Amino acid sequence: MEQKKNILTYEGLRKYEDELQDLKVVKRKEVAQKIKEAREQGDLSENAEYDAAKDEQRDIEARIEELEKILKNAEVVVEDEIDIDKISVGCKVEILDVEYNEKVIYKIVGSTEANSLKGKISNESPVGSALIGAQAGDTVQVETQAGVLKYKVLEIQRSN
Repeated sequence: MEQKKNILTYEGLRKYEDELQDLKVVKRKEVAQKIKEAREQGDLSENAEYDAAKDEQRDIEARIEELEKILKNAEVVVEDEIDIDKISVGCKVEILDVEYNEKVIYKIVGSTEANSLKGKISNESPVGSALIGAQAGDTVQVETQAGVLKYKVLEIQRSN
């Protein structure tokens, strides 16, 4: 089975590469030192520091594996080459929530980079997938559990 491509912006790619580097170079050494110090305390059967350090090591290794998988299957969106006539991954869009007459700005990103608290929505999310391909002036409808939401596309920009 072919792995799903992880669509990333350059910003997302750099963030994941930096995190991976930090985990491999800095965090691995830190946790190895914690394990060494805990071992020197003697009996490991009731050593909370040792158990905590081993748990931390397991978490770090799992995150390293996860990041390597994301980066291995990464497809980077070149934001300078984005066609801003229509919405695509890497765009920043200003939309109007028709019902509440509120303007919202989102950056459309791949699912691995999505973070709604930072205004980054996935191209696979209900709103993101409805917006993909829309042009300025278009009104899109999004099916949600709360009913149908309508958004009018006000502006499309490159996000960089």
